[in-house]
Amino acid sequence: MEKKELHIINLILAGKTNEFSYFLDTYGQQVFHLIVRMVGSEEDAQELTQDTFMKAFSSLRKFNGDSSFSTWIYRIAYNTTVSFLRKNDNETVHFDESQWNSISETQIDDALSPTTDDNLRRLRAAFRKLTADERILITLFYEEERSISEIAEILHLSESNVKVKLHRVRKRLYLLIKEADEL
Repeated sequence: MEKKELHIINLILAGKTNEFSYFLDTYGQQVFHLIVRMVGSEEDAQELTQDTFMKAFSSLRKFNGDSSFSTWIYRIAYNTTVSFLRKNDNETVHFDESQWNSISETQIDDALSPTTDDNLRRLRAAFRKLTADERILITLFYEEERSISEIAEILHLSESNVKVKLHRVRKRLYLLIKEADEL
């Protein structure tokens, strides 16, 4: 935890609430971009970003400084966005076990490398079919380039659980792309 941010939090808790603008200015765009990639709508992302910062402001007394402020605000953004997405999620697509077990890492890497506009379009379409939890995991790891340990902290999971979930969601994306190709 940065000393500067801890000092600002203490000022806010002492009644100088206008100091919270530092966190909005510092983390607002990052949080918005994370959320917009998850929900696919700038309008929804704006509302969810606002909700995230309102929750952070009202819970500021609970922030203990064990993690960085950015990790804490991302955790709030994650919980806020997942709640929203769960209310609006589509039905989950299931695959049979033989299909699941026969996929190699090379096949996955090839399918998930958006080398052409068509591949990128198919990857984005498959991404939209993932569950809220799967979308946040992919977004944090591949787009935000967060470390496994930071993702584990944000999502309240063990590092090994994050790795397993990443492996599974990569397979799921591959199968969703292949399924779309067969249509």
